[in-house]
Amino acid sequence: MSGTPALRAHLDPRLLRAFVTVAEELHFTRAATRLYVAQQALSRDVRRLERELGADLFVRTTRQVTLTADGERLLPYARRVLQAQDELLAAFGQARPLLVDLNSPGLLTPRRVLHRARELAPEHELMARYESGLTGAAGELLAGRLDASFGRYAGLAPALRAGLDHQPVRYEPMAVVLPEDHPLAALPRVPLGALAGEPVYAGAGNPRTPEWTDLARLLFAGRGIEVASPAPLAVGEEEFQRIMARTRCPILAVVDFPPLPGTVLRPLVDPVPLSPVSLVWRKGLVHPAFDALRRAAAQVAAEEGWLRRPAGGWIPATDAALMSP
Repeated sequence: MSGTPALRAHLDPRLLRAFVTVAEELHFTRAATRLYVAQQALSRDVRRLERELGADLFVRTTRQVTLTADGERLLPYARRVLQAQDELLAAFGQARPLLVDLNSPGLLTPRRVLHRARELAPEHELMARYESGLTGAAGELLAGRLDASFGRYAGLAPALRAGLDHQPVRYEPMAVVLPEDHPLAALPRVPLGALAGEPVYAGAGNPRTPEWTDLARLLFAGRGIEVASPAPLAVGEEEFQRIMARTRCPILAVVDFPPLPGTVLRPLVDPVPLSPVSLVWRKGLVHPAFDALRRAAAQVAAEEGWLRRPAGGWIPATDAALMSP
């Protein structure tokens, strides 16, 4: 790699960030979207970096973008420079907001953790996002467009887990949402076996929540309970209520699921099925508020006893192993 020492000594970190983002995406349009810049501006920054270093960093064709040998060599150095810059800015209170996915509005577990983290780190901005499912959020985490999320870590594909880390937060008891006039709605608790022969909605067909559908299939296996066929993907609470009112299927949920008009929420028993909830983040994440988020998760879990498994509670073996301290 050639180039004049004077130019190399004054590299703009913005150019390195443009290079790293393109190197991770291997696609200029996706990289520009991730950086919230025009594709032409991103291309200019990469070309400027190549001129200043005196080296070609990418091979560009109409079909693909790949790193050159110099690009491969630069990548680990550029990442270290950008991490050091992020740490420096964080040390002087100039960090960007920490973006925390709460999955869906109204879910208690992630909301409680975020509220406590804001109390622990009032000098930092922690912003809520709603990605609707951990699988959907995982891609955003790995792309750097999101910092943390909550959900069933064991339900992610191994390729996704390879770039992520997690901290167990809660064994959340599961429940069922029933129409008010459903025969089981009069019960204070619904035995799992009472759902035999019923199709129960568990997000089948939703590409953002396959980890939840997989948990339902494991729970229903051998119990005569069906996972309901995919319903039209509803965006927003009003649309979800409309679709569910039309299908009238029971809905697999958790005990803190927000109320829906015309329905009742009943905890499941015999056994008590548990939804394993973890705080999930991208490996190598550096942010001054991230430590507060992890401490908040540990504090609230300890205060509420969220990580004490109830006697007879059901959880898949793979999840139990990953949720162990």
